[in-house]
Amino acid sequence: MSDTIIKVENVSKKYEIFHQKKERSDSLVGALTGGIKSIFDRGSVQKSKEDFWALKDINFEIKKGDRVGVIGRNGAGKSTLLKILSRIVKPTTGRIEFEGRMASLLEVGTGFHGDLSGRENIYLNGSILGMTKREIDARFDEIVDFAEVEKFLDTPVKKYSSGMYVRLAFAVAANLEPDILVVDEVLAVGDAQFQRKCIGKMEDVSNKEGRTILFVSHNMGAVQNLCNKGLFLQNGRSINYGNISEVIKEYLEVGNTISSSVFTFESQANYGKSKAYFSRIEFRDEAGNLCSDFPVGENIHIHMQFICSSKMEGTVLGFGILSSTELPIVTTWTNPENFKEGLNEVVFTFDKIQLVPGIYKLAVGISRGNESVDFNSNLVFFNISDILKMPEAARLVNTSSGVLLNQFPYKIIS
Repeated sequence: MSDTIIKVENVSKKYEIFHQKKERSDSLVGALTGGIKSIFDRGSVQKSKEDFWALKDINFEIKKGDRVGVIGRNGAGKSTLLKILSRIVKPTTGRIEFEGRMASLLEVGTGFHGDLSGRENIYLNGSILGMTKREIDARFDEIVDFAEVEKFLDTPVKKYSSGMYVRLAFAVAANLEPDILVVDEVLAVGDAQFQRKCIGKMEDVSNKEGRTILFVSHNMGAVQNLCNKGLFLQNGRSINYGNISEVIKEYLEVGNTISSSVFTFESQANYGKSKAYFSRIEFRDEAGNLCSDFPVGENIHIHMQFICSSKMEGTVLGFGILSSTELPIVTTWTNPENFKEGLNEVVFTFDKIQLVPGIYKLAVGISRGNESVDFNSNLVFFNISDILKMPEAARLVNTSSGVLLNQFPYKIIS
């Protein structure tokens, strides 16, 4: 008997996007009267449509007990895929087969009736999953304890905060024994403590109970810790499906262009709107050359350029280094300094880096006193290669453990 629980074959989803275009007059009279005419004349508006493929030719199989992280940039097709799997929308082409009961948590409020109380919604969701009242009764106390909404259990859920809504919705979805649990980015609504609690619960239902999980998140740390497989979507197409570490690595390489040694901020929403804002960051090696890939043990020179709209006194510039899974590693900053109006540049030297080879992210910030002047944590990346700047050690044998590298003193006793 096959252990495949979900099989997706050549699944595509097409939407029609409509556009409106007003006819333009080349004459002066036409231009002056066009606005009045358009109120009465619908014929002056031309409508057109185009086909948009949210998903295109998606194929993969999921085994029982697999924990699959679905990753990709906004608009990649992740939520569309989960809605198709959850039978909320139909695919345009292709087919999906799955076994057992599926519980989905895709949006705040999905599957809940706002006028019903929390208690009533627990039984409503259980019945939708095909459970009997006796089965729901057996898990009821566990659901309420997990959701931490006991005091509001008989209150209509439309009066719940978004956090309470998500806590109860997840508790119901995870505790009513589904064979497949589908969770979208909705967990981000909850606080950090509850997110950790949810991750732990998903690990339990997968490891101890053998249930299958599909999990969408932009938090690579959560995906890395929970999932054993990954599906990387880009522009509606499957780029990679397989081992989660390899899929995350490719996603970061493709999505964040780590091959670059120069990062500019003109395209960012906060560019030019602060009293001081970053304009350019460069990575250079010891010889002063632009570089994006640094061997272990080498120095990194980080050139940070920023623009002040006026003279800035008592200003602190700093950055933090995070792993590819969002693990904070180190933070450094300047003393309070005075910077001139216009372009300024500060160069930090990261001395003899001892980081495990991999992709790292820079979170950069400008502050003055208690005021955060500018901050960006999603643009700047660099790579540490596995070549060592050490005598008699050209390459590391294994660098899979930890984040920091440090060779401790040792001695050989006969």
